[in-house]
Amino acid sequence: MANKTHDGDVAFIRALAELLRENDLTELQVKRDYGADDSLNVRVSRQMQMVQSAPAPAMQTAPAPISGPATAAAAADAAPAPAPSVDPAQDPNAVTSPMVGTAYLQPEPGTPSFVAVGDKVAEGQTLMIIEAMKTMNQIPSPKSGTVKRILVEDGAPVEFGAPLMIIE
Repeated sequence: MANKTHDGDVAFIRALAELLRENDLTELQVKRDYGADDSLNVRVSRQMQMVQSAPAPAMQTAPAPISGPATAAAAADAAPAPAPSVDPAQDPNAVTSPMVGTAYLQPEPGTPSFVAVGDKVAEGQTLMIIEAMKTMNQIPSPKSGTVKRILVEDGAPVEFGAPLMIIE
């Protein structure tokens, strides 16, 4: 910003901080251009405290009687392998948020959602809307495929790069 100050900048920054807090966001960045050589670039961020939940109690099972190799092999086959936890953000089929805002899965309250799990979508088809700074931004499908998972709830705040849906 040039050497002169803008009276509204402090109020603007306070409003951004309040927006950050109200929507439970961790970061917000805005650039205002006042003229050719005069602009304001603001980045407001906060650290979120991670709340650790108590570990789940370990399941105790009675020891199985040892009766020979056939029984041990059958017991090993019967025990299901734990499913690996996959981070949706690392999924190559994830559609990520291009901005910070509030996600809406339907065009208006009380109307059907743009898409549902199992729907076939075409490239460019609207998947949802993200409201940012009072502007409704349609989020198009980056490719054709089937909606496998919807990772956000209607009206939930989203951050830049957050996974929204999985389309395969």
